[in-house]
Amino acid sequence: MSVRHANFTLKDEIRDYWSKRSETFDLAFGHRIPRGPEFDAWQQPMRDHLGDQPLRVLELACGTGEVTTLIHDLGHEVTALDFSEAMLTIARAKHAGKERLRFVLADAENPMEPDGSYDAIICRHLVWTLTDPTRAFAEWHRLLKPGGILLVFDGDWARPSRLGRAASWLIGKIDRFCGPDRHHDGALSQRHSAIMSELPFGAGLTPDTLVPLLEQAGFGDIAAHSHLPIARAQRREANLRNSLRTLVHRRFILTAKSA
Repeated sequence: MSVRHANFTLKDEIRDYWSKRSETFDLAFGHRIPRGPEFDAWQQPMRDHLGDQPLRVLELACGTGEVTTLIHDLGHEVTALDFSEAMLTIARAKHAGKERLRFVLADAENPMEPDGSYDAIICRHLVWTLTDPTRAFAEWHRLLKPGGILLVFDGDWARPSRLGRAASWLIGKIDRFCGPDRHHDGALSQRHSAIMSELPFGAGLTPDTLVPLLEQAGFGDIAAHSHLPIARAQRREANLRNSLRTLVHRRFILTAKSA
C-alpha cells in the first residue's frame, strides 16, 4: 500500500491506483469484455434503455475503453472520459482512427462539459469510488438534456452475500491447491481496501442508497435492474474460479432520467 503524504489526497490515491491497474486491467476477469455472449449481455441494457437512434453519450471513467466499444458499436457518438492518463493511453490506442469518438482527460466528479450536452451518461464500476457523490450526481444531471438517461453498472463490493462468502471460501481453496490467479491481484487488493475505507460508499453500495441522492440531484424514474444476465453470460466461458467470482458480490444495473 502506498504511503499518503500531506499533499497526496484521496483523489490522488484513487488516480494512482487506477493508473497502476491499467497495466493488467484488460487481463482481469470481469473487466475485459470479450466478444460473444458476455459482450452481448453487457450491451443489452444499452439497447433496452437508450433505444435505436444514435445519441450523444458521455462515458464516465472509461478506463481502457472496454465499455466504450459497446457504446460505439451501437452507433452512438461517444465522449469517453477518465482522469488516469495511463488508462486513456490504452483506450486511445485501442480505438485509434474511429469516428464519432473522443477521449477526454477529466474527473468524472467534475467533467467540465457544457450544460445539457448529452442524451445519456453511462458508467461501469465508478459510483463506488466517488469521493463526493452529491456533487457528482448534480454535475451529471446538469450535463444531461431533459429526459436524458443515466445508466449505471455497479455493485456492493464491501459486503459479500451469504452465497458470496461460500464462493470466496471455495476460491481460496482453489488458490491454495492450484496457485493464485496471476492476474487477479492486479486488483492490488490491499490498496483497494484502504481506499474503500475512506469513501462514502466504502461500507457498501446498493440501489437503495443511491435513490435519495439521485432524487436530490433532480433525477426521476429511478429503477434497478438485474445484473444476472451478464453474470450468466460470463459463466458460460469462465473457468471454475472465475465462475465463482461472479457470485461473490451483489451487482446491479440502475437507470434514472433527468427531469
